[in-house]
Amino acid sequence: MKRLALVVALLAAAAAPAFAADTPVDPAAISAHVKVLADDSFEGRGVGTEGEKKTIAYVSRQFAQAGFQPGGPDGEWVQPVTLRRFEVTNPAARLQVGGWSQALTQGEQIVMSTRRPARRVDIQSAPLVFVGYGISAPERGWDDYKGQDLKGKIAVVLVNDADFEDPSLNTFGGKAMTYYGRWTYKYEEAARRGAEGVLIVHETRPASYGWNTVKNSWSGPQFDIVRKDPEKERIPLEAWLQRDTAVELFKRAGLDFEGEKSRARSRDFRPVVLKDASLSAAFDVATSTIQSNNIIALLPGAKRPGEYVLYTAHWDHLGVGAPDANGDRIFNGAVDNATGVAALIELARLFASGPRPDRSIVLIGFTAEESGLLGSEYYASNPVYPLARTVAGFNMDALNVAGRTRDIGVVGSGETDLEDDLARVAKTQNRVVVPDSTPEAGGFFRSDHFPLAKRGVPMLYAGGGDDFIDNPAKSKAIVDDYGKNRYHQADDEWSPDWDLRGAAEDVSLLYLIGLDLANSPRWPQWRADAEFKAARDATAGERK
Repeated sequence: MKRLALVVALLAAAAAPAFAADTPVDPAAISAHVKVLADDSFEGRGVGTEGEKKTIAYVSRQFAQAGFQPGGPDGEWVQPVTLRRFEVTNPAARLQVGGWSQALTQGEQIVMSTRRPARRVDIQSAPLVFVGYGISAPERGWDDYKGQDLKGKIAVVLVNDADFEDPSLNTFGGKAMTYYGRWTYKYEEAARRGAEGVLIVHETRPASYGWNTVKNSWSGPQFDIVRKDPEKERIPLEAWLQRDTAVELFKRAGLDFEGEKSRARSRDFRPVVLKDASLSAAFDVATSTIQSNNIIALLPGAKRPGEYVLYTAHWDHLGVGAPDANGDRIFNGAVDNATGVAALIELARLFASGPRPDRSIVLIGFTAEESGLLGSEYYASNPVYPLARTVAGFNMDALNVAGRTRDIGVVGSGETDLEDDLARVAKTQNRVVVPDSTPEAGGFFRSDHFPLAKRGVPMLYAGGGDDFIDNPAKSKAIVDDYGKNRYHQADDEWSPDWDLRGAAEDVSLLYLIGLDLANSPRWPQWRADAEFKAARDATAGERK
């Protein structure tokens, strides 16, 4: 009863301005788990590596000690996820425009890979066609391709969507990125068009991350789910091109890059063939099939065990890659996302420590998030627990390590009434809920809640905001430093100097909301105009 009394107190009365000593989640416990999971011995928690085995062993042991039971198929801690692994070796590329040519170095001017089974990709003098943002959206009256034949050609595309540079256009939701702005979509659409490859021009602001993030994310092995017909769904060459190189390419072809980018913001834009321009690209591909795993834990509900409250975080990171300037080759992924996994473990201890909730609690550590949300996509396509009877889900990806905040931000805000629950519980911490501060970054499409959300499960992805309490200048410097020097880099390592009080408060909010739902008959709802409401409504009969 002690825990229930605590919940009542937190929900009913405002907490003191200082960090509450009775906050359910312990910052020190989060730190201790992250220190283990981000240790060099876990080798960056690469998919299909010894680091994965160590991660599964550690996390499942912690779940068991907390009092949860295996939640995967056949009474196991894992849900097997079969993936194809693609590793590029001996890459070489060259741009040519008339008599001018430039060799492109992997990781410097270009990053190349493939997710199409092959022993070798060998493209010689493929013509280049600029297709703007590479978007075909009939429901918005938008088509960048205009019937352009791309067979045997390379599409050059811009990152994000047309509203990024001018939100007043409001063709794609204004400032907020749509799925059309994601790199995943651009490769998928080009495959539907029969292109030989795609060059996405990297620009830091519309991508929301620097070139080093692209380099580190794409230089190592890539993964994909096993597809029935990869020849139709994947292109031979998936690549990013550094902006300065793209500017020079356009100049050599008699075009002004900024001028063409401006024209691409119009519905009237038509594809532009880069005159006398071509790309040659070749590399060997080691393609193999591997088994990775989602980690799943279950606490069966006491009264309605067939209804499920879900918490998710991805356990994987980039593994071992090319050494940085300090010779460090291990991408430890401490913030991204050992912090989220640590939160799952502490949530297991909280939920199992008191009276059994009425509804079941499911905790999932997804694999291969860094490769395109593959583990969550697999689960959403092959759910262990029916999605129609999944009450709601809470995703945790890269917790705040810079201190307490007065606000808590919702990524992809305005979608479900879970935000009302968040606001109600946040008030007990003297905090307020704020909308997504960087909707142009497309965070709603970049983490594991998305495959579940698009199938109708109400999902909440929320975390510490920008209004820091104790030392705002220091906290903001930590945030800026992480984005510039640590995100998807080898320096994303555990630090004893982190201030995890804000993270503990954030996870506590999600715990209290989930506990309330687990002891309630209520089913959270999508907003009336939400994109995924129809998917949820279609299964309403299964929740009666």
